[in-house]
Amino acid sequence: MRAEPQFDAFANSYDEELNQALAATGEDKDYFASGRVRWLQGRLKKLSEQPQSILDYGCGTGDTCLLLQQAFGATSVVGLDVSAGSIEVARARHQSTACGFMTLADYAPKGTVDLVYCNGVFHHIPLAMRGSALQYVFRCLRPGGWFAFWENNPWNPGTRHVMAQCAFDKDAITITPSSAKKVLRDAGFEVVSTDFCFFFPRTLRLFRFLEGSMARFPLGAQYEVLCRKPAK
Repeated sequence: MRAEPQFDAFANSYDEELNQALAATGEDKDYFASGRVRWLQGRLKKLSEQPQSILDYGCGTGDTCLLLQQAFGATSVVGLDVSAGSIEVARARHQSTACGFMTLADYAPKGTVDLVYCNGVFHHIPLAMRGSALQYVFRCLRPGGWFAFWENNPWNPGTRHVMAQCAFDKDAITITPSSAKKVLRDAGFEVVSTDFCFFFPRTLRLFRFLEGSMARFPLGAQYEVLCRKPAK
């Protein structure tokens, strides 16, 4: 997972730092967070899935937890992070009867969760620890449960530029889509789909209507590997 001291240091400035790095795209972090959740919602709807218990693995300051709860009408969304400072901020912003927040150390996987969402977390996890992190996610899910694995696409030059500008991505080790699918399969997941999103910056927003039909082209700024824990 993320390095706790590093993200504790950014707990109160995370939004500002990320939005500054994203400035070249013409959009802020909320645009991308909403886009990811909307894409996932559409994918699961096609599969007739409506998750009611959701984990946001590496939730940071918790903004996406609220988006997930609203998109799916979930009865329970729990945000998890190694950074206690980030969890404190998330609780202050979003704690409710439907959304709760815990450090990873305080959460025990029980194999009951319908969906685990994860964005931009694994490029902060050391290579040797990624397998154990995926096993943790695997243990959280019920049989047949879904894992939405979002990562930054290193094949996109704009993504590389944004990460180079981001204060907390300086030591990140990016993951190619092919590598992501391999480690997910090695962890026991069944890969269902791989989609690429966010092709056009705001200056080219007139072309964004094309993005849905371009999801198979490996040039989007981010990608989602949607996978599931085997039902048996």
